[in-house]
Amino acid sequence: MTGPVGDGRDSVSDTMRRHKMTTTNEIAEKIAGEHGLTKVQGKAIVEAVIAAITEAAIAGNETSLPGFGKFKVKDTPEREARNPATGATIKVAAAKKLAFTPAKALKDALNK
Repeated sequence: MTGPVGDGRDSVSDTMRRHKMTTTNEIAEKIAGEHGLTKVQGKAIVEAVIAAITEAAIAGNETSLPGFGKFKVKDTPEREARNPATGATIKVAAAKKLAFTPAKALKDALNK
């Protein structure tokens, strides 16, 4: 995974730092490399975590990941809005949204 400096191979963390977005595959690869797993096993773990968070959200439950943050379902009430093209008033239906609140440790790490 990681090679000596100058051998042309990048570590996963170097690749992740250069990209503006990190993908599921990159996270899975990093987990696999750090824990002696295959990429397929790493991806299965990442997908299982995402599925568990999704299932909790659908059930209306909060998911707390200490040191990272909380995922919480919030209700947004019905409201009136304006169509910017026509100026007409329209009703926006009530909906649920998934909100993320970062943990203090994550906020502190971001603001170093």
